Amino acid sequence: MEILVVDHPLVAHKLTTLRDARTDSPTFRRLTDELVTLLAYEATRDVRVSDVTVETPLAPAPGVQLTRPTPLVIPILRAGLGMLDGMTRLLPTAEVGFLGMARNEETLQPATYADRLPQDLAGRQCYVLDPMLATGGTLAASLKLLVERGADHVTAICLLAAPEGLEAVQTKLKESLGEDHSAVLRVVTAAVDEQLNEQGFIIPGLGDAGDRLYGCV
Repeated sequence: MEILVVDHPLVAHKLTTLRDARTDSPTFRRLTDELVTLLAYEATRDVRVSDVTVETPLAPAPGVQLTRPTPLVIPILRAGLGMLDGMTRLLPTAEVGFLGMARNEETLQPATYADRLPQDLAGRQCYVLDPMLATGGTLAASLKLLVERGADHVTAICLLAAPEGLEAVQTKLKESLGEDHSAVLRVVTAAVDEQLNEQGFIIPGLGDAGDRLYGCV
C-alpha cells in the first residue's frame, strides 16, 4: 500500500487552523472542503484518461478526457460527508456511493450498516473519503469490500492518519486479501501524527472530526 503525505504550505496552513480548538464548526467545514480539494488534486494524479483531439478557434489540439467507467467517490458516513463537496468540485463527473460502518460491540469488528455501492466494481477507480485514519479498522474493511467487488485502484483520502492506523490497515489487508491481489491501494493524507491515545484518538490530532463538522448528536 502506498502512503502519500502531501507536503504543501497551503495544506499545512489549513490543517493548522483545523487543529485549533477555537475554530468553530462553520469555519471547520469550509476549511475541510478547501483542504480536501488540495488533497484530491494530488490523489487524482493517476486518474485514468484517454487521448482526444479538440478543435480550438484556430486549429486542432491534442488533449485528454476522463475514461469510462467514471471514478467512484465514496464518503464513509458520517464524517466523510464533510469531504464530499471538496472532492466532487474537482471531479464533477464522478459518481458517488455511500458506505456506513460501525463497530460491533460484541465482536469489536466493523459492521456495515449502509451500502449504496454497485455490486460490480470491475475496472473502477474508487476514492474513499474518511477524515481520520485512527485505528484503521473501518478503512481496512472498506478497502477490502471494494477490492472484493472488483475495484482495481482505490485511494483513501484522509485529513490525518496515525502510524498505528496505517500499519493496521496494511496488516489487515494482507491478512484478508493476501498478497496476490492486483489492486493498487493508496492513502493520501495531510499529515501522519504522533500516535493514538488509549481511547483511540489521534494525538495531537484535531478531535472528533464528525462532531467538529456537525456538532455532537
